[in-house]
Amino acid sequence: MKAKVYVTLKPSVLDPQGKAIHHSVELLGFEQIKSIRQGKYFEVQLAEGMSESDAQDITTRIAKNVLANPVIEDFRVEIV
Repeated sequence: MKAKVYVTLKPSVLDPQGKAIHHSVELLGFEQIKSIRQGKYFEVQLAEGMSESDAQDITTRIAKNVLANPVIEDFRVEIV
């Protein structure tokens, strides 16, 4: 079983890297883009035989305590 964790900055947090990427995209001629925000993506391979509920719980705890900074970031966990 695998978990996918998406970590993004909270909407109220400034994203200078996203702004720099947006500027570069505009310079390449993609003027239809309103904004870009950057984030992080993690794949966590889980032990065989684990229930989906346990996998969700463990991965959520890992994301909350290690992968994301709860002051400035939100996260989302998907079990696949």
